[in-house]
Order: sequence, then structure tokens, then C-alpha cells
Amino acid sequence: MTAPTIAAAAPASGAPADAADPDILPDTRGLDLYARDGALRDLLPLYLPADLLAHLEPHLARLGAMITTRLDDLAHAADRHPPVLHPRDRQGRDRPWVEKHPAYVALERIAFGEFGLAALSHRGGVLGWPAPMPPAAKYALTYLFVQAEFGLCCPLSMTDALTRTLVRFGDPALIARAFDGLVATDLDSLAQGAMFITEQGAGSDVGAATVVAERDGAGGWRLSGDKWFCSNPDAAWTMVLARPVGAPPGTRGLGLFLMPRTVPADAAGPERINAYRIVRLKDKLGTRSMASGEIRMDGAVAYLVGDLGQGFKQMAEMINASRLSNGVRAAGLMRRAWHEALYVAEQRVAFGRRLADMPLMRRQLLKLLLPTEQALSLSLFTAAVMARADAGDGEAGRLLRALTPLLKFRACRDARTVTADSLEVRGGAGYIEEWVNPRLVRDALLGSVWEGTSNIVALDVLRAARTVEAHRALSGGLKQRLAAEAVPAPLLARLTDGLDRAVALVEEARDGGPAGERLARQAASGLYHAAAAAVLALEGAALHARTGDARRLLLARLVLDHRLTAPDPLAPADDAAEAAAAAVLLDGAPCDLATAAGA
Repeated sequence: MTAPTIAAAAPASGAPADAADPDILPDTRGLDLYARDGALRDLLPLYLPADLLAHLEPHLARLGAMITTRLDDLAHAADRHPPVLHPRDRQGRDRPWVEKHPAYVALERIAFGEFGLAALSHRGGVLGWPAPMPPAAKYALTYLFVQAEFGLCCPLSMTDALTRTLVRFGDPALIARAFDGLVATDLDSLAQGAMFITEQGAGSDVGAATVVAERDGAGGWRLSGDKWFCSNPDAAWTMVLARPVGAPPGTRGLGLFLMPRTVPADAAGPERINAYRIVRLKDKLGTRSMASGEIRMDGAVAYLVGDLGQGFKQMAEMINASRLSNGVRAAGLMRRAWHEALYVAEQRVAFGRRLADMPLMRRQLLKLLLPTEQALSLSLFTAAVMARADAGDGEAGRLLRALTPLLKFRACRDARTVTADSLEVRGGAGYIEEWVNPRLVRDALLGSVWEGTSNIVALDVLRAARTVEAHRALSGGLKQRLAAEAVPAPLLARLTDGLDRAVALVEEARDGGPAGERLARQAASGLYHAAAAAVLALEGAALHARTGDARRLLLARLVLDHRLTAPDPLAPADDAAEAAAAAVLLDGAPCDLATAAGA
């Protein structure tokens, strides 16, 4: 990670700034957030092939320059003008449609079209690259895009995850019918995806779902019942969990179905709206730009995906892909919040000093930075593991089974704190909707709800430990790689001990019955932090070998010190160690191995 550089902020549109006026609030408008993100630029060579990274560099730079200007403007407008449901057309026919603000449509054109974020993992030709790109490329671009707009990233993620799930489990004829639209980058040809799982009476207990699937006599299926929280409700294709008539209770009885938005009116007729309707749209706290609604199906046409008795397991593939995307989005929100806090602290003068020079503010900035760096590293590391798992590496599949819920659980919870504390750095202005901070806070709160609440995802960590020993695969793999890197011996010993203790706590929670379940969140947090410290150390060793910079090894040590070591609440902090860390991470001081290891 290189030292942050502070560029002059361009004035907001229509509000020219007077450089001589000391009361002007620091404004990040005009800052290039890819150029300023030294951590991302340092890490991408570790996770992407050199030729692909060279090809992507101009696109990453272009997107980074758009975040605080055009993307922010569009995101702010779309947030202020939520979508509107029209139940009927102007002739009084039941043809419900969702009216999206032009700013949201422009965001769709940029994300789905210009950058192909939902398509680039599935086909060649996106952004001029001849082959599908690895997950790390997609998530690096998403991590930048979400720093301006979170809401649209849900339809992006669901379209991407639906395509992945359909290709993996679907009938070839069904794949051929849907694939081209799902991976289109022309909005007129694009067919967005969604998934309808949640029911009001079931909530997180998916096995209690009551939507019914009946054979229609022509080899197809008809779905009936209500889904309660359905984002992107007017998507062209939707994955739906439903229970075939006569199927057993619980998740074992659920089938997975692909439901189209439109179907032929008759054998040769035009398309008509399928037999389901959007009952209403949700008035949400965050992600206000993107429509979420309630759906009632009245015999809607749908097509079976995969094996009838494996619906829940197959849908879990889509959910896990969305959970990984959710963790990446949390990492992006934290990075934007960090940029905002750092810039304010660097530029704002109070009591005759810059905020960034004040001890309490330096401590606060370090507290914002550490979880931000953890989430970025584990996002890219998990993306690399996903690529290996998709290529058939069974051990990588076990690693992915641990990493996905860990990232979704902890990064999403950390994003709530980081975005809120960043708002506080801006002070009262940060509470005003004209600034990006309130939107970051509102959107960050959703991460711990989508694709499973914190409790549900923490329990999934235990389930992965129980079914495939995923925690041991993660710990063992990381320890093996650490032993092969030039990590200072004292730090290596602490990293290894942290992984061992985290594994032990996971197993106590896993094997302890109802009493053990009470430890699920503590165990998931412990394994996340131990894994993050190890990944930071691996990156730090690699970057030190390349550039002589050991600051990510320092970050690994800080995770051990502050996330895996219980502090004495009445003992003064180690001022010297904290000052040394701040000099490296905030001021860009050199960091050698001795400094990183705390020697």
C-alpha cells in the first residue's frame, strides 16, 4: 500500500469554491479514488495475470475518476427519486411496470453496459478482453463502482449469480434460451436477473416456504403463492424456490425454478406478462434507488432448474455468490468512507491544527483503516479461491465454503461501524443528505440483512465446519502458505497461534449443541480475523519481496493486536506503537520488516 496522496478537490457543480475561505468544507468531489487507492493498486498484481491487469488498468482508472463526479451525481439523484410502481397501463390493463428515474437508468447503462459487470465473468468480448475474466477482475471493478452506488449492485450481483447457477445446473435448452440476454451489454437486449426466496411467514427459515409448484400437464410448471422481499422485481428472469405438490416438508422438498417475466400469449401470439404481479414496492431505509417489492404468483409459468429434490442446494450456489458480492460491496463502502474521513482530516483545520495531526483523530483513522484493509484483502483472496474452485479444485471449494460466509458476516458488520464513524469525522455536515455519508450509512446497514442475517450466516460458518471441515481447510492452507513465505518468525508464530485458537473456538461452537451455538458469532469473528491477518501477511511478504514495502505485514500485526488480543480497558494504550503505525499508514513513512514485526 502506498501512502495516500491528497489532490485538490474540484468544487461541486454550481458552487464555486473560494480557496481563500477557511470555512469551506473539505469536499472529495473530483478526487480520483482509484489513483488514491494505493492498497488496491498494490494488490491487483498479486491477484490478476499481468496481461489482464495491463488491459484493465485504463478501465479501472476511468471508473475511479468517475466515482466522485458523474457516478456520485447519478447515485444522489437516483436515491432522491426512488422507483415508482404502476399497477396498470394507461388503458386500464393489468400490466404492472416499474418506472425508474433516468439517473438510475444511466447507472444501469454504465454498470451493465459500459463496464459489463454482470457479463465479464461469463463470456469474452467485455471491455475488449477475448475471454471470460476471473472473479478478481469483476470484483475489483465492482469494489470501485459501489463506492458511488450500492443499490444497483444488487441487480448486478443477482444477474451474475443467476447466470452462474443456471449454467451450472440448468438444462442446455433453457441455458440457450436465457444466456444471451443475461450477458448482454446493450440495455435493449439485456435480461436482468433476480431471486425470490423470502416469504413473510418463513423469513430465514427457508424450509418453511409455502409457495407451491404444480405440473401444468405440458411438461412445465406453475407457481402460486407470495414472496415477501424481492429485489429487482421486474427482472426478466428470476430464480424461485417453491415446493412441488406432494413434496416433503423442509428444505429437502424445495425445487428450484426459473420464472420468466413474460411468456407467449399463445402458440403464435405476442409476449404477455407472466401470471404474477408486483403487489407493492418497499419503502426502504437504504438502497432507495433500486426497486424491491412483494410478489404474488397466480399460476406463473416456470421451468425446472436441475434436480427436483436438490432445489435448496442449487439455490445455495446463487446465494453464496451473492454473499461474496455482498462482502465485496461492504469493502467498497468502507473504502469510500475511509477516503471521505481521510480527506476531511487532512484538509480541515481546527484549533490551529489539522485534524489529521491530532492524536484522537489519528487513532480514529487507524480504526477506520484496519477493517477496510481486512475486507479488501479477504475479498480479493476469496475471489482467487473462487476461480480455482470453479476450475474443479476440490480443496479450493472447501476454502470457499468457509471464506464466503466469513466475509459476508464480518465485513458487512464492520461496514456499519466504519461508515458511521466516517460520518462523525465530517461532523454535522456528515449528517446532511447533500453529502455522501448518510447514504453510505444507510446502505451499509443492509449488508447484514441481505442473503442472511448475521446470526444465520454465523451459523452457516459452523455448518461448513460440520459438513466439510471448511475451517480446517482454511487454517491448514493458510499455515502451509505462511511457512513458505518470508514472514518474520515472531509474527509467524503469532499468526499460526491465532489460526489454531480460532479453529478450536469454531469446533467448540460446532460441537457444543445449543450452548455452542451461542458462540457462533464469536467463533466466526475469530476465524475471520485470524484468516485476514494471515492473508495480509502473505500479501505483505510478497509485496516486500517486490518493493521492499512491509506495511501489509504491519497491518497483519495490528489485526493480531487489536482484533485477536483482549485489551485491558483500564490500561493506557501503547502510544509509541500506535504512533509508529500511524506514521506508516497515515503519513506514508517507510516500513521495513523490523517495523512491521514490532521489533
